[in-house]
Amino acid sequence: MSTSVKAWYKSGSPWVWLNAGAVAICVILVVGLLSLIAARGLGHFWPGQILVADYALPGQISRVVAGEIADVEEVSATRLQSAGIPTPEGKEFLERNLLKVGNRDVTGSDFAWVLDTWLENRSYPENIMALERREWGNFYGYLKTIKQNGNIVVEGDSAWPEFQKRLQRALNIYEDIYDIEKHDIGAINSKLERLRLEQRGLELSGNDTPAKLADIEAQRKVFNAEYKVLENKLGDLYVEFNRDSFVAETIEGSQIEQSIGKVVRAYQPNAMSLTDKIGFYIDKIGEFVSDDPREANTEGGVFPAIFGTVMMVILMSIIVTPFGVIAAVYLREYAPQGWLTRTIRVAVNNLAGVPSIVYGVFGLGFFIYFAGSQIDQLFFQEALPSPTFGTPGLLWASITLALLTLPVVIVATEEGLSRIPSSVREGSLALGATKAETLWRVVLPMASPAMMTGLILAVARAAGEVAPLMLVGVVKLAPSLPLDANYPFLHLDQKFMHLGFHIYDVGFQSPNVEAARPLVYATALLLVVVIAVLNLSAVAIRNQLREKYKSLEA
Repeated sequence: MSTSVKAWYKSGSPWVWLNAGAVAICVILVVGLLSLIAARGLGHFWPGQILVADYALPGQISRVVAGEIADVEEVSATRLQSAGIPTPEGKEFLERNLLKVGNRDVTGSDFAWVLDTWLENRSYPENIMALERREWGNFYGYLKTIKQNGNIVVEGDSAWPEFQKRLQRALNIYEDIYDIEKHDIGAINSKLERLRLEQRGLELSGNDTPAKLADIEAQRKVFNAEYKVLENKLGDLYVEFNRDSFVAETIEGSQIEQSIGKVVRAYQPNAMSLTDKIGFYIDKIGEFVSDDPREANTEGGVFPAIFGTVMMVILMSIIVTPFGVIAAVYLREYAPQGWLTRTIRVAVNNLAGVPSIVYGVFGLGFFIYFAGSQIDQLFFQEALPSPTFGTPGLLWASITLALLTLPVVIVATEEGLSRIPSSVREGSLALGATKAETLWRVVLPMASPAMMTGLILAVARAAGEVAPLMLVGVVKLAPSLPLDANYPFLHLDQKFMHLGFHIYDVGFQSPNVEAARPLVYATALLLVVVIAVLNLSAVAIRNQLREKYKSLEA
């Protein structure tokens, strides 16, 4: 080894380049992973063209197929031959297409694999339509007639513009129905349930006097009258909603008749311009972010999961921050620095490495079965045997994740407290401040950036956790949000949806795997974005605190 190489090695430059290379590789991998997720997830919402072709396997009767090409892959000819599928001679690998054929109510399957070699007479007819339906997935075919109350009103080429107009009418009626069922009737049901619990409470306490019972019954009659009015209005809306129907023909020639109200969106992708496709794409992404899921979570949006994730993280942050800061302040400022304190610090550091599922089991056993059942016995006897807090819910999920992330906040806060010079404390005490005043007015403000760092790390870990939540509150589909206009407004006892669990459910529990796969990527990207937004918000607050107290550190 030459002298110059030895000098270069001793200077530490190789380690600098090694670290720089490692960082560059990590950045490339992260960017590549996010790019893959974004391409696979966001590309799902672009309206693909509908292919119509003859699929003719050698020795079999040719059939017409139609659909969107969802995926393309190469497969070995040997593998196809072993499955009994004929292949052309001389080709080792063949290209096959995953065709989204839709029409599950007719054919029984949404997708079909077809060999690109045997596709003949390909075309992209402009009049073929795609319908997104509330059930049975997409429909691909040709519009024939439109009916009103069972009578044909439009048919032929003029049916498509009329179909769009009547579909918009049905969607507007559906919004009115949704508002009445979800909000108005939901509010009345909540009030009736509170009256039932109030009456049950009076019976348990022995205060069910005739006057109080009469007052409750009078209120119940008022609510029942309001419910009856809404029920009649709802019945009229459903009559209007189901007024129109359409007849469509599949590519194989069979006809179906359905209510227009069962359609969510109708479009002719082969006739759409680039501007139309961009508008469609933006509308689909907006639906994904703002709507409720449907079709076993393989269609629609994920807004309840976004809301549940953010709400749980906020509650977890509110719970973990004060407890973590108090514990760190005691360990650093008040506890004697002996063997016991050192043991506690080691225990706290070890708690950060405990598997998250262990916290979930603890939360289920202690918080739900023990604490929750005791709370029900003390404060919600009128609701028993139906549990109120003795069942998984938002509160227990937030507390469980607060317990999981508590070591992170304690360690980060204690590190921040240790960096504050002792001269600052001594100067404050010398000026006549008490220890509590010094802690509250000087030490904690200077340590606040470190507290925010701990909170950032806690949010980053908690927002993506799934295993403990499966035991303490998360569900596949929640009928309502944990925050609404009904008393007590924030329903801490209610189960909720979560983006992480939604990914698990769609990816591994869905009955329609091919339809769910793009949504796994899209939801994963959305979860990353939500965590990034939460973290960036905390980083911005931390930077403001750092600038505010920079003079004290100086």
